[in-house]
Amino acid sequence: MDAATDRLLGYPFVFRALARRIRAGEVLVDYGCGPGKVADEAARRLGVRVLGVDTSPEMLAPARGSAAAVAEYHLVEDGRVTDLPDSCADAVMCNHVLASLPTEAAVLGVFTEIRRLLRPGAPFVLPATDPDRGGREYASLRIGDPGEVYAPGDELTVRLRRTDGSWQDVRNHAWPAGFLPPLLERAGFRDVVQHRPTVDEARTVADPDLVAGRAWSAERAAPPLVITTAPAA
Repeated sequence: MDAATDRLLGYPFVFRALARRIRAGEVLVDYGCGPGKVADEAARRLGVRVLGVDTSPEMLAPARGSAAAVAEYHLVEDGRVTDLPDSCADAVMCNHVLASLPTEAAVLGVFTEIRRLLRPGAPFVLPATDPDRGGREYASLRIGDPGEVYAPGDELTVRLRRTDGSWQDVRNHAWPAGFLPPLLERAGFRDVVQHRPTVDEARTVADPDLVAGRAWSAERAAPPLVITTAPAA
């Protein structure tokens, strides 16, 4: 996948938020790590020990088998990372996982398990696309269909651009940014803060060649990503 919009307005801001709260050698959990690319990048950038966890053995297989892998990987079974103890993490990130969850109970379950893994006071950083930005065509994605309004949990189609310029449709679920803080508080988090990164901000944190390489017209007009952060109570 191209993932240009995420590399501009998503991951650099996740890493910046984590760098402010976690020190070299501490433990970062990547919840929903998929094939492990972001987990390995975080390990290299931040100098931390990264534990990637995912519900899919098929996703974890290439992550574990990569010659470049520097993170460790664990399986989520029945909503729990059974081989990781309570309060084992100094930070958790959870990149674009919520859109795959079909119900409020499923979202709350993920938040609750993440809270179990975090020590008290440790940060949770959650980047997600905003379904209120539906129908706009960004550099590497389109969230939903033009003219549609999505309630929490509604199905929507996200289009993702491949590196060859073609598009792939993925069925997701809408979880508006404003819906998340109360759920986080129910799961045991406090002081929830949400930030919508802009292209101008990205000049200070993203790859300069990436920033300069495109016009980013849609991203400038209506930034599509929201970074939610909250410490464990």
